[in-house]
Amino acid sequence: MSTDTRAPGTEKKGATELTLAMVLSGTLGVFVIESGASPFNVVFFRCLFGTAALGLYCLVRGFFKNHNFTPKKLGLAALGGVFIVFNWAFLFESYEGTSISVATVVYHTQPFYVMLLGALLFRDKLTATKFGWLGIAFVGLILVAGVSASDLTGSGDSSYLAGLGYALLAAVFYAVSTVITKRVTGVRPHLVALVQLVLGIFLLLPFTSLSETKDLGADWGWLVGLGLIHTCVMYVLMYSAYQKLPTPKIAVLAFVYPAVAMLMDWAVYGHSVSLLQALGIPLIVAASLGINLGWSFKRQPKPVAAPATQDTTTTDTQVTIPSGGTR
Repeated sequence: MSTDTRAPGTEKKGATELTLAMVLSGTLGVFVIESGASPFNVVFFRCLFGTAALGLYCLVRGFFKNHNFTPKKLGLAALGGVFIVFNWAFLFESYEGTSISVATVVYHTQPFYVMLLGALLFRDKLTATKFGWLGIAFVGLILVAGVSASDLTGSGDSSYLAGLGYALLAAVFYAVSTVITKRVTGVRPHLVALVQLVLGIFLLLPFTSLSETKDLGADWGWLVGLGLIHTCVMYVLMYSAYQKLPTPKIAVLAFVYPAVAMLMDWAVYGHSVSLLQALGIPLIVAASLGINLGWSFKRQPKPVAAPATQDTTTTDTQVTIPSGGTR
């Protein structure tokens, strides 16, 4: 028997919010490239404008009252922020060497690094099924990467390999941030994100070339958009949706992001994936959903009905909710 008490209207609103958030996320690559700024400059100004917008939102909503931060929780939020900020920088760097499409799909191998980190740090059990999904994802990753023999021997495009490396590194950093931030409980996610954005301003200042901004002109609009739209608005929509949706719907709707990113890459820059790369995408999608939703390769046996004479008044019922990563 389902224990989900969400009203249908509430769930529908959550699905709309998350879909819109993922659509916005899918346009992020275009904003990054069109800004004309270097990756570290892009992240710095995303943090700067995002802090202003999200901070104002939290102030208006009264989130600073009873924030529930403790020194330990604040420290964990900040530590997660270190990895999330550099994750953005590496992801944006990967766009230049590969494409928005390839970088985004490779970046979506994050759930597998979360799984491996959980096993390494917290001794989470790695089952044969999880290893199976990991193998499928690895095959998909090889296909999507589209690396040729010439790339590996050094006679190909070295910048492409570097771009793939940056996308993978970004995914690992995102996974580390996820593992750390999950331990910050009882605090609104808006405030955790705000701490990480503020930290990003000071963390990236040494890597930022402010002299480059004098020639940006109208391109400032792209940087402001990254802070207002892709940080404040997108986060508000996501955090609101997560409270209204069950894990399966969150996991499925998360793939609106790479779908829109690939569509934008094709529509704006004319980039498309090859047939071989296209074969790898559903493998990564299926493996990610399998990990997030706890799918098994084995057929689950049908539950055997209890005898009519059995006393069920003292039987405990345990509802298992499959764990799932959320963006």
